[in-house]
Amino acid sequence: MPAQPAGETPPLDGSLPRSAGAGANRRGLSLYVHVPYCRVRCGYCDFNTYTAEDLGPGASRADYRANLAREFDLSTRTLAEVGAGDREVATIFFGGGTPTLLEASVLAGVMDDIRARYRLAPYVEVTTEANPDTLTPAYIETLARAGFTRVSLGMQSAVPHVLATLERTHDPAKIPDVSRWIKEAGLELSLDLIYGTPGESIEDWRRSLDVALGNEVDHISAYSLIVEPGTKMGAMVRRGELPMPDEDDLADKYEIADAAMTAAGLSWYEVSNWSTSALTRCEHNMAYWRNADWWGFGPGAHSHIGGVRFWNAKHPKAWSDRLLAGNSPAVGREVLGETTREIERIMLAARIDSELRLETLAPGSEAAIRTFLKQGLLDPAAADDGLFRPTLRGRLLADHMVRVLTEYVG
Repeated sequence: MPAQPAGETPPLDGSLPRSAGAGANRRGLSLYVHVPYCRVRCGYCDFNTYTAEDLGPGASRADYRANLAREFDLSTRTLAEVGAGDREVATIFFGGGTPTLLEASVLAGVMDDIRARYRLAPYVEVTTEANPDTLTPAYIETLARAGFTRVSLGMQSAVPHVLATLERTHDPAKIPDVSRWIKEAGLELSLDLIYGTPGESIEDWRRSLDVALGNEVDHISAYSLIVEPGTKMGAMVRRGELPMPDEDDLADKYEIADAAMTAAGLSWYEVSNWSTSALTRCEHNMAYWRNADWWGFGPGAHSHIGGVRFWNAKHPKAWSDRLLAGNSPAVGREVLGETTREIERIMLAARIDSELRLETLAPGSEAAIRTFLKQGLLDPAAADDGLFRPTLRGRLLADHMVRVLTEYVG
């Protein structure tokens, strides 16, 4: 797992500078709940996750809801102190780990705890990530009754040997049944896919796309495999036991994915995300990409309130010990300067379809935009309307365009 970022030590009580509350009524508020438990730790994953064998008293699943409630109380108090508390919560996202390793009644109880402390928007989006093998029709029905509106299903691949390389344990044959149960419960269905796994052929990838699109899916996230240092897969690549993903292969698979999704009626709205309509986009992720306010709860969770970024102790025991002592679980923070905030705004907005207005770019950026248009990286009609809309080729080179544009900032 990656190390925590460098930053200043926050106050033990978790208090924020008054500047964090400035203009809060003009910003949305989202909540992220990190559930760190997994049945096994996948070889490619560098998320902050733990198996039951990793944890002792105070850090187990049995203690989780009570500890979360303590952090909820701290957050509402902290937000109120800077004048940022009286806002509707627009989105809630349960991520992990595997949130659905918790009993459905526990997730429903956490939603009750949130409602007791926060004012939720009338059409609040509530998502949980899920492993297909943890779901049953009864489990999903409990989620629906508790106010969940979306399930983000960790499909990753439909091909057994690809899942085996990723060390994913679910049975891919269950995907159609679980997808149907989610839709029958009235929830939106999002599927997560990974492409570029060592040994995955083009036909393997097409097979995964066919299975995903064969369900009544509302949203698909497709991410290229990143071999992270410190993971089991990273060590295997370093030793030559697995090949590093090939950049040309990744680009080919992205283009295949975009063509398949377009043919099935899904449109891209962010470089790695497609939806059936604007109504089925992941609004929680849009809040991140728009640098809105969000509070992250749970071990290792990150938050961003009014230009202040802070992060919790990573290990569940360290997180719970701090809360039980009456302290904030935050162990580091950064107050973002104007230049950093502007760079991040461009980095994030440039990945979203027509989110970045050309008139908001730093002086001198006009030459770069003209070059991108000549290179076929931007849609000329959108540019005529003052909007930054990458073409298919531009999406593949989005990081390059961002690097160029941010050179003009500051």
